Amino acid sequence: MDKLLTIMEANARLSLEEMAAMLGEAPEAVAKRIDEYAKDGVIRGTRTLINWEKVGGNGVQALIDVRVSPKKGHGFDEIAEMISMLDEVDGVMLMSGGYDLSVSISGATFQDVAMFVSRRLSPLDDVLSTATHFVLRTYKKDGALYGFENKDERESATL
Repeated sequence: MDKLLTIMEANARLSLEEMAAMLGEAPEAVAKRIDEYAKDGVIRGTRTLINWEKVGGNGVQALIDVRVSPKKGHGFDEIAEMISMLDEVDGVMLMSGGYDLSVSISGATFQDVAMFVSRRLSPLDDVLSTATHFVLRTYKKDGALYGFENKDERESATL
């Protein structure tokens, strides 16, 4: 595994100079590698993880289990790409187990999510069934803990 990618994944705010020092390389060499990774599609963007609950929330998030009928010669790729192109969709993953695709979406309200599923997702020709799970609270996301910063020790005391 490439140490540069591991460093960038852990903290995308590090400067070229800081990453170069950690790797024992020149900043120019690190910059070139980053540019190549971006050009090759290895680096897919940089993001800041925000605990939206601390600033009033960001609406409703849901995970939708989707069973689909794969197309001959295309498998799941065609329907997964079609679902990925819908504006409301944050992510689509092929899964093993009881369903085929896991679709993550965000909406302003529960009703927005329900309308997306009933009007945009379920009617797609290859979609056989859906099961929607609403996110009630996030405890950990992308390796970052949420909501444990100011925990009162008395809350976890056992009787």
